[in-house]
Amino acid sequence: MQPLATGVAVADFVLFPPRWTVAEHTFRPPYYHRNVMNEFMGLIRGVYEAKKDGFLPGGASLHTCMTPYGPDTDTFEKALHQESHSRPQHLPNDTLAFMFETHFTPRVTAGAMSVPCLDRDYYKCWMGLKSHFDPTRRFQ
Repeated sequence: MQPLATGVAVADFVLFPPRWTVAEHTFRPPYYHRNVMNEFMGLIRGVYEAKKDGFLPGGASLHTCMTPYGPDTDTFEKALHQESHSRPQHLPNDTLAFMFETHFTPRVTAGAMSVPCLDRDYYKCWMGLKSHFDPTRRFQ
């Protein structure tokens, strides 16, 4: 396979092992974002920090190019009000996740779309998100 352009990765592979989150006064769960790449993420064991209740070991998610996504509503709301962001935290030792991303468009088979364990309500994890943006708030 050839990349579409010079400097564009054909594929990236990342492991998310147990680790420290050390940036102080930051939003710790993965933030809401969009990618120019297509991202396939899976949980091998443990608890994924962005979806603590809905992403089980053996599960995976596929987010195609420019599809917005991020932590579920409960994780997001809890993280906004957590005082522990002011000090480093260690993510659980029993957690291991992976991510594979590519600029090639994945093709999901009819067989994959028809399995009984497919979560057709996946999008509902973002229902109830509220805007917390205050344009008048100034940071010191």
